[in-house]
Amino acid sequence: QVQLVESGGGLVQAGGSLRLSCGASGSIFSINDMGWYRQVPGKQRGLVATITSGGITNYADSVKGRFTISRDNAKKTVYLQMNSLKPEDTAIYYCNADMWPKGGFRYTYWGQGTQVTVSS
Repeated sequence: QVQLVESGGGLVQAGGSLRLSCGASGSIFSINDMGWYRQVPGKQRGLVATITSGGITNYADSVKGRFTISRDNAKKTVYLQMNSLKPEDTAIYYCNADMWPKGGFRYTYWGQGTQVTVSS
């Protein structure tokens, strides 16, 4: 039973910071790319940041210089440090990971989502 579990969302004032965490658990053979996406009600889910197994990162233009994605392979966890938060960052944030379960095929797993609300 492979699963991604997120934590760290909440309510913060504009200019503040939050750190999101997402850990993988279960019978996992390996993990490739990991990432964070966000979605506002009525809108498409969009990219926030991704990180490869080798540590190469990619960011949406809207978060460059403010957000940092990182991963701890030993803990099977991906993080998103969010600084200088703006009201337009308000969304449900989802982590994802391309993983190979032991004895199975590669599959893209998604977390359940965590709400981030930035007040003005």
